[in-house]
Amino acid sequence: MRENIIINKSFEFSVQIIRTYQTLQADKKEFILSRQLVRCGTSIGANIEEAVGGISNKDFTAKMSIAYKEARETKYWLRLLYETNYLEKNQYQPLIKLCEEFLKILYSIINTSKNK
Repeated sequence: MRENIIINKSFEFSVQIIRTYQTLQADKKEFILSRQLVRCGTSIGANIEEAVGGISNKDFTAKMSIAYKEARETKYWLRLLYETNYLEKNQYQPLIKLCEEFLKILYSIINTSKNK
């Protein structure tokens, strides 16, 4: 089976989100916003994984669309955590960059699959 870059990248992103969540809870004692972040941040990869296993093009597109929405929500929580000083710039910048990269890739995938 061929390596799937988007699956691998989304898995690594989920790991980083979980580590960020752990840090926010342990060091900053932040329990509400960080829970939102971990839910949507890890959901991106889960939906991509489901999309790849989809039984039809419609199913694939629907799951990729959900992953896109979850990436948008993740971006929101990251921005909020950064602007409220829960995330340092060195924590925030790599995560937001990856999130924006996912948004571009997923948008492209969705448009391509809709045109099939």
